[in-house]
Amino acid sequence: MYGDVRPLLDKPELVADTWMNLASAVFFFVYPQPPKPSMLHVIDGTWQPNDRDKANGLVSGFGVTIQIINGGVECGGADENAQSLNRIAYYKEFANYLKVPVPADEVLGCKKMKQFDEGGAGALPIYWEQDWGWSADTADGKTYSCQLVGYQTPYTAFKEGDYTKCVQHYFNVNVVDDNGTTEPDVTPTPAPVTDENVAPVARIAGPVGAVEAGSQVSLSAEGSTDANGDKLTYTWMSQDGKTLSGQDKAVVIFNAPDVTQNTQYVVNLTVSDGTLSSTAVYTLNVKAKAAAADDEDKTTSYPAWSSSQKWNPGDIVNSNGALYQCKPFPEGSWCNVAPAYYEPGVGIAWADAWNAL
Repeated sequence: MYGDVRPLLDKPELVADTWMNLASAVFFFVYPQPPKPSMLHVIDGTWQPNDRDKANGLVSGFGVTIQIINGGVECGGADENAQSLNRIAYYKEFANYLKVPVPADEVLGCKKMKQFDEGGAGALPIYWEQDWGWSADTADGKTYSCQLVGYQTPYTAFKEGDYTKCVQHYFNVNVVDDNGTTEPDVTPTPAPVTDENVAPVARIAGPVGAVEAGSQVSLSAEGSTDANGDKLTYTWMSQDGKTLSGQDKAVVIFNAPDVTQNTQYVVNLTVSDGTLSSTAVYTLNVKAKAAAADDEDKTTSYPAWSSSQKWNPGDIVNSNGALYQCKPFPEGSWCNVAPAYYEPGVGIAWADAWNAL
């Protein structure tokens, strides 16, 4: 989003409210989502895979938690997904840091795992669904009732009144209790429309990876938004305080600084709706121009990067004639996974794992 991980690591509120993140994480951790078990039930052993689960490759271990979190995207393929490999790397590093042994036979990945289904042990019957059966006690044979099922519906057994709502929804009836009281139809009150002005959200998109010193660079703020639909103005400023562009310039084009060593160049963007504004920061990684012949020998003392070799935090490698250092833990754990993402100077997100020297 920003071309650098630091803005979101330093200001997570740019993505979502911290307390909302915590609440949603706790909810997701403890609350079952049939046919998937909860994360807690996997970790504490409450969930035990039955024969159906085992046939689908769903067994106890770290791998099945990836299936629960994001299985539709990361699991089921013939090989481990790059995102899945990242999770496994973090799991191993934290286990090592906390001195928690990882069993040799634990299934850490989720390749070839199928999705959870109604036949699995995690399909707890906690949701109300229409009872499709037949009743001899009604004129039309309908049951006019709901039944518990092991997949998700809008009506849960954990919420008082949801059974009544289920019956009303599927059978279009009024429910009368033992005292003869009719359950009133509740019409949701529409949320009041507010004219309150909210600040726009500034976003910067730019080059993926480092650019060469002196080369032309284009940064775009076209992804910035305003909830009120107000017209936005854009002000770009370089780290030396120089304004790069003024009003109505959603895209700015400039030359990267002509530096003799790899460096980072910071650009600030202010987006305004005329009353309120917000800012975003973009860190441009600038690669020095090719070294002279007498400097090239300096890189030969470091090993050439290879995807088959293990790299540790702090290691310096030579990749395509440039030097890169593996970042400290935890970012450094990415130096050994998914070359398409983390090959130094080449991968889509190499700067998340390596520092250019």
